[in-house]
Amino acid sequence: MTTQASAPPSTKSQALRSYDVADFPALTGLEEEWRFTPLKRLRGLTGAAPAATGAVRHEYADLPAGVTVGRIGRDDPRVGSVLTPVDRVSALAYGGAGEALLVEVAADAVVDAPVTLRVVGDDAAGLAFGHTFVDVGRFAEVVLVLEHVGAATLADNVEVAVADGAKLTLVTVADWAADAVQAQHLKVRLGRDAKVSHIQVSLGGDLVRQYTTVEYTGRGGEAELHGVYFADGGQHLEHRQLVDHNVPDCRSYVGYRGALQGDEAHTVWVGDVLIRAEATGTDTYEINRNLLLSDGARADSVPNLEIETGEIAGAGHASATGRFDDEQLFYLMARGIPADEARRLVVRGFFAEVINKIPVESLRERLGDAIEARLASGRSELASPALASEDAAAKAGS
Repeated sequence: MTTQASAPPSTKSQALRSYDVADFPALTGLEEEWRFTPLKRLRGLTGAAPAATGAVRHEYADLPAGVTVGRIGRDDPRVGSVLTPVDRVSALAYGGAGEALLVEVAADAVVDAPVTLRVVGDDAAGLAFGHTFVDVGRFAEVVLVLEHVGAATLADNVEVAVADGAKLTLVTVADWAADAVQAQHLKVRLGRDAKVSHIQVSLGGDLVRQYTTVEYTGRGGEAELHGVYFADGGQHLEHRQLVDHNVPDCRSYVGYRGALQGDEAHTVWVGDVLIRAEATGTDTYEINRNLLLSDGARADSVPNLEIETGEIAGAGHASATGRFDDEQLFYLMARGIPADEARRLVVRGFFAEVINKIPVESLRERLGDAIEARLASGRSELASPALASEDAAAKAGS
């Protein structure tokens, strides 16, 4: 299946979609969708359909009642029913994955414990391709955690079908080793009155590029997309979203927060919301906030709205990027809190609103510890000269 306008697309709805990598032109880095991405660091994932020379494995413990995990072949009609690749790498992953991991949640099941699946890589030298299909039945409720760890060079697609009246909390964690590369396309399709809350966490890896799309198939669908990312020196973390409001009376909220420290730490956030002419009654908002903790870091933030009807409940977007608020730090230090501790509190508070949405206490604690460890590793770079001298004077006088 291929869809392409005769002229260059002027709206997201006209963009090329195809399962065949050959339908996508070779990438040059000048394309709007790829201008922020260092293509050479993708290690061949933009090439002409090479064979997989690496692999990842999936690990999971005992599954709660109502949840099954298995494998399905590419000939299963569910594969590709939610997601049509929108770029060359996603199409490469679609053709390169020999089978798909299937996660099924039975209709009417209210799963009483979180389900955790780990995607584990052992070697980043070879190219790996993956495909996952998550099928949440009607009126089911479940919390699903997908963790990515180890070393890999991975292109993968994740299809998520949330049936009528179902509720899914999906947590995806990219905590890769320092040499890992991942390019992922995750697509959510919501039924009537279905709800998804997606919390995306990106900490590890050399380059991680995650593209999340949402579409609605019935009225009353709700999507909340939240993100937390922390880039250290040399890391490239890129997050893109497309929320396609294509039916009336649906809601979406996108809120991502990132921190950066170290030379050449680079983050990219591009949020696209498309409200089609038929999507009357839409209510949507998106916001991205970035905290620069040191010199040499760069955050690109691009919110976009395309609105084809004036009959909506609300639509808006915002973006902010800045350094530590010196007044906020001084306020804490004036009350006897050392500078390092004050910075830790400010950063933890910056992330807390999103991390607290993760309904798995052990994971919240682990992510909080990982963020604090990241802060500690770059602590010497974080101080502004004025505050550093004030802190030193305070210590000398104590």
